Amino acid sequence: MANLFSSFDPATNFNLSLNWLSITLGVMFMPMMFWLIPSRMNILWINIIYTLHKEFKILIGNFKIKGMTLIFISLFSLILFNNFLGLFPYIFTGTSHMTLTLALALPLWMSFMIYGWTNNTIHMLAHLVPQGTPPILMPFMVCIETISNIIRPGTLAVRLSANMIAGHLLLTLLGNTGPMMSMWLLNLLIITQLLLLALESAVSIIQAYVFSVLSTLYSSEVI
Repeated sequence: MANLFSSFDPATNFNLSLNWLSITLGVMFMPMMFWLIPSRMNILWINIIYTLHKEFKILIGNFKIKGMTLIFISLFSLILFNNFLGLFPYIFTGTSHMTLTLALALPLWMSFMIYGWTNNTIHMLAHLVPQGTPPILMPFMVCIETISNIIRPGTLAVRLSANMIAGHLLLTLLGNTGPMMSMWLLNLLIITQLLLLALESAVSIIQAYVFSVLSTLYSSEVI
């Protein structure tokens, strides 16, 4: 099993682990923002940002703070860069590790909880009992809602890392069986691998979107 998961943590030749440097590769795409005439990729990225801004603005609601959606757009960008870069050979997938996903989810959730309980205490207490709950079930609902609230950062982190690991592991396992196959089966394997790669590309976008949307929904609850 250790050998199976070794592809997710490739060793580096120095005492300092350089794997996590792949997270900063997104900075390499930044100079395009300073072009006088925007490139096609820049125009595409601006359109994505505007679309996400409109989406998150609707989810947050009437709470008007300028630039409130920027943190969630940045979060989406970071996860998307890491998910996509992980599909290239010999690039370390940071988002397949709980170290990164939990480091993103936990501080966000913690800050929402601190803000909510200090500024909107009555609203937060009322939120523990959904509307229309029978009086007998109220104590149970409080327990269930409290537990579901506490496990939110864990579910956010596990969802992202598990989805990244599952796709990469499947690609790795199928790739390792290639040398033992006949020519006809090898062609079938290559087609399967290409289809899986297309699926992984879609998953990398969807998971980044899901993570940022859920974070936005959690923030809208506390305000």
